[in-house]
Amino acid sequence: MRNNNFWRMTPVAAVLAAFAVTAHADAGSPFTFSGFATVGVTGTNTDDAHYVIPGQVRGATKSFSGEVDSKLGLQVTGRFSPMFSGTAQVLTKQMGDGSFTPVLEWAFAKAQLTPALAVRLGRMGAPFFAVSDFRDVGYANTWLRPPVDVYGQVPFSHFDGGDLSYQTRLGAATLNVQVLAGSAKDTYERTDIKFKSMVGFNSTAEFDGFTLRLGHVQGKVTVESATLKQLVAGLASVPVPGVPAVGQQLSADGKDASFTGVGLTFDMNDVIGSFEYTMRRTDSYIADTDGWYATLGYRFGAFTPYATVSEVKRKDSNVNNTIPGLTPQLAVLKATVDGLVADQNISQKSVGLGVRWDAMRNVAVKAQFDRVKPAGVGLFTATQPGFGGKNVNVYSLSVDTVF
Repeated sequence: MRNNNFWRMTPVAAVLAAFAVTAHADAGSPFTFSGFATVGVTGTNTDDAHYVIPGQVRGATKSFSGEVDSKLGLQVTGRFSPMFSGTAQVLTKQMGDGSFTPVLEWAFAKAQLTPALAVRLGRMGAPFFAVSDFRDVGYANTWLRPPVDVYGQVPFSHFDGGDLSYQTRLGAATLNVQVLAGSAKDTYERTDIKFKSMVGFNSTAEFDGFTLRLGHVQGKVTVESATLKQLVAGLASVPVPGVPAVGQQLSADGKDASFTGVGLTFDMNDVIGSFEYTMRRTDSYIADTDGWYATLGYRFGAFTPYATVSEVKRKDSNVNNTIPGLTPQLAVLKATVDGLVADQNISQKSVGLGVRWDAMRNVAVKAQFDRVKPAGVGLFTATQPGFGGKNVNVYSLSVDTVF
């Protein structure tokens, strides 16, 4: 069935052709059309878990899957005056509910108030990472996919609200500062997650082939899980010291959460590299994590071999399971909480080797091998008992295009 789902993606080619004709026909209008697509296949050396982009409900095993990386995005921008413009982007890929239903990824209006100052309102890319705005545009990235050990910590790819951005020169550097506010919502393995009262900033400094980045976002996270809410309510009703407190630690109903990231990218004399370090913090059962990756590559004409090392590590489970196992019922509750906490141990280490071939002006072919060692379930899904701690080999091939 997984292979059938992959081949179901082949009408993408027909959509691309039709869209290209439309874009050409409307070349004289105030609207410009563009798009991107990836067709990818991924397999592993195990059937004990599915390798996924975190949040997906199914992925690659020993049976190769085209659902992990394949996607199609279409974008239209209207420029109505030197000051006002608007952008909309529709994206289809495997969503958190398992479907490929197209979603409105971007839909914002922009006012360029001065050459240096701009404001946007609507739905925009959520700036959690260095490549947040183009994480889905495979052609724009050296890797076959952004390192999941870092990019898998946050389920949100867009937010609804507004931002203000300012650009200026400081000596040889170009500074960009973005402040934002709004809310985000997405589905992670068929569970809705909301991030409200979201505020933050994203800043970069570019100079001499280097880009430095610092960003921070905070807000209130809510996990819309009936099972979790039932467990929290049940623990609150148990008249045993220490039990209700565990329920409060588990609760993910409007709890404080934040995400901070620093990064460096460079591109000099055919040597390319990037590094990011991130920190996720919450006051709920969602574990605190730190993540990092480092990538180094070198261009040999149309070919760019690269290597990546990365890690995500659980810093704190945020839950101190003080439920006493005094009775069979309490023992079951204690084991249930332990199981939930264990499922949040996404700690894993990865080493990846890949090569990008720029086959055409707008087409890149990539092959990538990853060796992943999860401490617990890691960022895999549909894991079988005893999976944690095993090395997993991941084999991936993709064709990326922009148009």
